[in-house]
Amino acid sequence: MVDTDIDIVMERLGKHFHMVNTPVVDLIQAQTKDPFKVLVATILSARTKDETTARVVKALFKFVDKPDDFNLLSLKELDTIIYQIGFHNTKAKHLKELPEVLNKRFYGVVPSEIDDLLQLPGVGRKTANLVRAVAFSLPAICVDVHVHRICNRWGYINTKNPFASEMALRAKLPEKHWLNINSYVVAFGQNLCTPRKPHCSVCPIYDFCERIGV
Repeated sequence: MVDTDIDIVMERLGKHFHMVNTPVVDLIQAQTKDPFKVLVATILSARTKDETTARVVKALFKFVDKPDDFNLLSLKELDTIIYQIGFHNTKAKHLKELPEVLNKRFYGVVPSEIDDLLQLPGVGRKTANLVRAVAFSLPAICVDVHVHRICNRWGYINTKNPFASEMALRAKLPEKHWLNINSYVVAFGQNLCTPRKPHCSVCPIYDFCERIGV
């Protein structure tokens, strides 16, 4: 894939995105417009299927509407609610710590800057970038396993890990695509460009993909 192809690729992926199930974090933003709930959903979604995250988040938000509501749940109660989530024990501890950190450092408000988000429990670069992009519509490139794998499969970048992919995309991806790259590519990776046996015969960007490793 050459650099000049990316505008057409993103346009076609955008059309595909609106035809399939929306990734859970985007869905939470669309439904709530609440950065706090986007943050919680993003923390819970790591290494967990979207359908499981959606189910657990729906149950959790019956008890939690704002950060301080986590103080009303014991660690055991919280863990019981989110037990279907991958690494639920660790994530329950992070969520219990969240109100104190938000109140002490950010006046109880979810910050929008990457360096500030990284100070929150359970938040790494992927989560920080996704929250910044989805919850605040600010320039950020969230690179998860889908984005790393697929952008390398296209031949658009040549990197060895997600952090290197983020840096490579920051250097070459036009900023107008930063907000959508994760949402579009995650939906694409979940439905068509799967890790094994990708559905190349019905791929909307087949002509632009080098199919590296396929």
